[in-house]
Amino acid sequence: MINKIKDLLKEVQEIKADSLEELEALRIKYLSKKGSISALMNDFRDVAAEQKREVGKYLNELKESAQNKVNELKKIFENNNISNNDYDLTRTAYPVHLGARHPLSIVKKEICEIFNRLGFSIAEGPEIEDDWHVFSSLNFADDHPARDMQDTFFIAHNPDVVLRTHTSSVQTRIMEKQQPPVRIICPGRVYRNEAISYRAHCFFHQIEALYVDKNVSFADLKQILSCFSKEMFGSDTKIRLRPSYFPFTEPSAEMDISCNICGGKGCPFCKHTGWVEILGCGMVDPNVLDNCGINSKIYSGYALGMGIERIANLKYRIKDLRLFSENDKRFLDQFRSAY
Repeated sequence: MINKIKDLLKEVQEIKADSLEELEALRIKYLSKKGSISALMNDFRDVAAEQKREVGKYLNELKESAQNKVNELKKIFENNNISNNDYDLTRTAYPVHLGARHPLSIVKKEICEIFNRLGFSIAEGPEIEDDWHVFSSLNFADDHPARDMQDTFFIAHNPDVVLRTHTSSVQTRIMEKQQPPVRIICPGRVYRNEAISYRAHCFFHQIEALYVDKNVSFADLKQILSCFSKEMFGSDTKIRLRPSYFPFTEPSAEMDISCNICGGKGCPFCKHTGWVEILGCGMVDPNVLDNCGINSKIYSGYALGMGIERIANLKYRIKDLRLFSENDKRFLDQFRSAY
């Protein structure tokens, strides 16, 4: 048995490994419960009493040598990992604080996820647009106030190139290229020539939705609005629709939800009415469908649009719109746990 131990000791002293995985395989081969050394330990019970002391000495030497060899090779691999820049020695010793998502990004993602579950896909378009996609194709009259320089940013005083005032321009681009069924949401930044204050800004963010297919009705629109409101603001949320006017929808409506702060009982936030307006909607005007190459006698559709800042105000009770764009770290850090 002593000869077996000496042969194994010589084998252990010559072992080599090219990777940690190979080293682990060698450790298992020699030092595990079913390894070569453990097998010799089991045979040690059958050794004659007068030889146990000498054989035990060689066994202990073998086990210690195998363990030292494995540890030596393991240390070499660990040192190589350090030299391979697994550790950045130039990094500051102070804790690195993770950033927080912007509240508008949080709300935008939540809205998109709700509409994705309802079967809508995301569509995007350019922020610098032409008059056709922003106004003319959407049934805006030539003398509509939105076309005035007091309301819209025109590029280099060119009446045909504007910063888009709504993401409806994305809808017209999609309808021009794709025949129904069309089921999309259009998130993005929009621009309007307004004085900056706590309640208005010259740019903000919208999400609009469009569904065009055969036999689409106002009842379908109402169902989507109810589902979205309950998903976004809670299962107890109620909605109401008020008649309104938009050039690109007919009939048109504005939607209110029961105030999520007072539960509809009345508070300063909802001006004691129990209701808060969140979006505009309506059935797509047949002229818009025809302008985009879709036969309005066969297809119908609905559209809706909301301001992301408006939804964020309701969700987080932010009173000053300017906070969204000032990049104040103290403000942004409040949303660290919101996502």
